Amino acid sequence: MNTRELYLDDSYLTSCTANVVKLEGEKVSLDRTVFYPTGGGQEYDTGLLIQGGQTFEVYQVKNEKGEIIHYVKNADQLKYGEIKAEIDWERRQGLMKHHSLLHILGAVVYKKYNALCTGNKIYPDRARIDFNNLHDLSDEEYQEIVNETNKIIKENHPVAIRYVSRMEAENIPGLIKTAINLLPASVTRIRLISIDSIDEQACGGTHVSNTGEIGEMALLKVSSKGKNNKRLEVALVTPG
Repeated sequence: MNTRELYLDDSYLTSCTANVVKLEGEKVSLDRTVFYPTGGGQEYDTGLLIQGGQTFEVYQVKNEKGEIIHYVKNADQLKYGEIKAEIDWERRQGLMKHHSLLHILGAVVYKKYNALCTGNKIYPDRARIDFNNLHDLSDEEYQEIVNETNKIIKENHPVAIRYVSRMEAENIPGLIKTAINLLPASVTRIRLISIDSIDEQACGGTHVSNTGEIGEMALLKVSSKGKNNKRLEVALVTPG
């Protein structure tokens, strides 16, 4: 069963009506959802399912073999049929801001040092990103990365979503950063997130609509993850 993923087209949608189509212990499947499952480094949404005047806590969401599973407390009291799904908006906002932030930071580091992102982890209150081919930098060079990232954020660049075929995505200059070839061959429609002329990435996560919403980034820690591989840990110190 394919759940319609409403967050793919609107990261600001906080609730929806849906139908419960599968119940298995604490696992609940809906025909459509606003809940983002863990994926692409981004953590899951939390929130509530509301049915018959009762509220049920959604404490985790996963994509299991292509099916979006909502883990729900007291799910044995749920029934098949109509339900209201509602995410924790404050948590989602934090995830959106930090995810868009990492796209900008990745673009800055790629432009300056030709280093590619090899992994990331996005939480509501912080994030980390790993780069390959990034040699040891001085404190001043790291500060330049921070300054350039924050400068781009403050310039209020629009963040847009578009879909292209896999073939078209593979032929877009600069999309080497997105590692399209790592996606399964079955994925033929690619969702791209573009930040004006700053960056464009294949991405299934949630994002802000304008960089000005992000706020100001601080670099918390830099660590080495093997030869010329660096992990940058960041957080937002002021809201957008």
